[in-house]
Amino acid sequence: MNTKPKFDPNANHASTAPAFLSVWEIDAYYDESYIVQKVSFNIHEGEILALLGRNGAGKTSTLRAIARVDDPELRHGEIWLDHKPLHLMKSFQAAGEGVALVPEDRRIIAGLTVEENLKLAQIAPPLGWSIERIYELFPRLGERRKQEGVTLSGGEQQMLSIARALARDIKLLLLDEPYEGLAPVIIQEIAKTLNLIRDQGITTIIVEQNAIAALKLADRAVIMDTGQVVFNGDAKEVLENKELREEYLAI
Repeated sequence: MNTKPKFDPNANHASTAPAFLSVWEIDAYYDESYIVQKVSFNIHEGEILALLGRNGAGKTSTLRAIARVDDPELRHGEIWLDHKPLHLMKSFQAAGEGVALVPEDRRIIAGLTVEENLKLAQIAPPLGWSIERIYELFPRLGERRKQEGVTLSGGEQQMLSIARALARDIKLLLLDEPYEGLAPVIIQEIAKTLNLIRDQGITTIIVEQNAIAALKLADRAVIMDTGQVVFNGDAKEVLENKELREEYLAI
């Protein structure tokens, strides 16, 4: 098995520190549909990256390729996390290396309470945060620990989905549309929580249609269009570049 990437881990990044996650020229397909085309970007440990673009740009497919789920199929390229070759792994192996995907539909398990959802996430090692530590980060979940998870509000379900990821020992948090359908005040609360998670050294990629909210949270941004990367740089640059936002994000 290869132990080193075949590319410069500092490419497309101003810092000289080694990249924590390196995605290099990945091609991903759904059957014969070419969805992700030669996508490359790097992230440093503890950064938040906003992965943006219009619907159908390939953002979620890229996220799923990093998590090594079955679809889409990765046919070319490399993905390295902390010097480990994710591109050679199955999803359960990537999870064992600390990759956690929080999908758009949240997937709260019906019939289980908040606390039971969290305990189920800790059924096997490697374990992450203790349940009490999770409740310190998400006081609302602590207040509703005995409530069935699927009966929570949308914002509370999103908190539970993120909390369930933290119950594992994770290095990379992948969030797919975490703000969808949420009120602005709840979005602000979740953004505050994600900043606290960053302070713990966890690296995060956020795919989000609410681009402004994601950019305000992120350190860096990658914009995709028709399966390809069209921008890779500082989030602040996107916030300040109206032409770029209008062309690729329609905002």
